[in-house]
Amino acid sequence: MFFDTVKIHCRAGDGGNGSVSFRREKYVSHGGPDGGDGGNGGSVIFRADDGATTLLFYKYKRKFAAENGENGSGSKRHGGNGADCVLTVPRGTVIKDAETGLVIQDMSSCDECVVLRGGRGGWGNRHFATPTRQIPRFAKSGIKGEERDLLLELKIIADVGLVGMPNVGKSSILSVISESRPKIAD
Repeated sequence: MFFDTVKIHCRAGDGGNGSVSFRREKYVSHGGPDGGDGGNGGSVIFRADDGATTLLFYKYKRKFAAENGENGSGSKRHGGNGADCVLTVPRGTVIKDAETGLVIQDMSSCDECVVLRGGRGGWGNRHFATPTRQIPRFAKSGIKGEERDLLLELKIIADVGLVGMPNVGKSSILSVISESRPKIAD
């Protein structure tokens, strides 16, 4: 089967939350807040593949999500970044926003593009410590990742063409001899 148009739902990863943690030890002179930062969320990346010829893979799986960033923890430990979601499409695919129809990227000329960016991780409480506020009991939350419905359209170059006068039945013949559904009108 050959599919040239498909609608998918993609979501980038959310950023991890910052941590609220304190270090208090007897012989450690530099104690205080030591909450780590949250990790960044993964992005949704489209990559052009010269070997692929159809969007058939996206007919059966339509929801894609990148990983979320991990939360920070004590001892200034940074949370891990989320893995990116890499989707391969045939060269010549046009990526559009499904709601507005706006063209986001044409994969004819580029090899790879980031369509949805992941959220940034939040700061731990060690970033908010000042001489007047030495014990901050709060941290920054991670930012949500982007989420969007996308429309993938594959531009096709025909090997054979039907040429003739208007209204002589070119579309009707094509619909009978193949499984294509051309628009038949006056």
